[in-house]
Amino acid sequence: MEYRKLGDSDLSVSAICLGSMTWGQQNSEAEGHAQLDYAFDRGVNFIDTAEIYSIPPRQDTQGSSERIIGSWLAARQNRDKAIIATKVAGRGDANWLRPGGAGTVLDAKNINYAIEGSLKRLQTDYIDLYQLHWPDRSLPLWGAGGTVYRRPTKRDEIPIEETLEALTRLVKAGKVRHIGLSNETPWGVARFLRAAELGHGPRVVSIQNAYNLINRTFEIGLAEFTERERVGLLAYSPLAQGYLTGKYQGGARPPGARTTLFERAQRYEKPEVEHAVAAYLTLAQDMRVDPAQLAIAFVTSRPFVTSNIIGATTMAQLKTDLASMELRITPEIERRIDAIHHLHSNPAP
Repeated sequence: MEYRKLGDSDLSVSAICLGSMTWGQQNSEAEGHAQLDYAFDRGVNFIDTAEIYSIPPRQDTQGSSERIIGSWLAARQNRDKAIIATKVAGRGDANWLRPGGAGTVLDAKNINYAIEGSLKRLQTDYIDLYQLHWPDRSLPLWGAGGTVYRRPTKRDEIPIEETLEALTRLVKAGKVRHIGLSNETPWGVARFLRAAELGHGPRVVSIQNAYNLINRTFEIGLAEFTERERVGLLAYSPLAQGYLTGKYQGGARPPGARTTLFERAQRYEKPEVEHAVAAYLTLAQDMRVDPAQLAIAFVTSRPFVTSNIIGATTMAQLKTDLASMELRITPEIERRIDAIHHLHSNPAP
């Protein structure tokens, strides 16, 4: 396993991060523990979760992923060997996340409530990396509306400086070591860095955004900016929710697969996606490599990626994903990936 410094923090994280969003719905506690054991035995030291997990978000399963990680940490007594990243929900109307049925916003009251819940579920006194799951302002997120920016209708927004000051108090209290962003834009990252420069709190050390072979929009603006500013990318969805394995080609819906169960993959149901995936499947076949390993290895190999967040519902998938560390993206593979990208540029932004 390779280890990389996270932003300008003192954390050295594994190049592969183990995601947990299926634990509590598709995966049981025992299966989550087995995945953690296997990954840690192979050098993974970085776990990503969120207060809303498991996914899809539901009141009766909210926090289940954190609880499974917490019971594993307690059973293995290895908190000092694990780097735990979790997230507080951004602005939304999930009225079961906060007391009294209120929606979520990124102010001190909401952040303080969220961190206490996460600490309790994770059975720990501190979070290594506390991330804002999505911004407080209105944006086209998770592929909704593509990447087209539309001026939001007038509404309240929690100022970035206020959010940062609330996070600062958690850092000073020892409950959080470092802070990060997720599903953010260049403007958002710039504003958080500027607010830190003006004394409103610590610098963000990471950004967690989608990045994969059929969604390389991070390269447009954010890649250079975050690399120069020492903000590490934690890339999520390297397999594009499984579409890059080929299992959904031709409209297939394998039993037990996420899209089959939940129909939450609209980002990857756009017209050009199937053609792009077919091209990458052909490349993997020509190179005699597993298509999942090709997709994951590509993401891990990018110079602006600090850690690549994988997720699995079966141990076989986890073994395949972790074995991607053995695959080198050669100049020939790189050339052919670029050729496909030029023909099928970001069909699933």
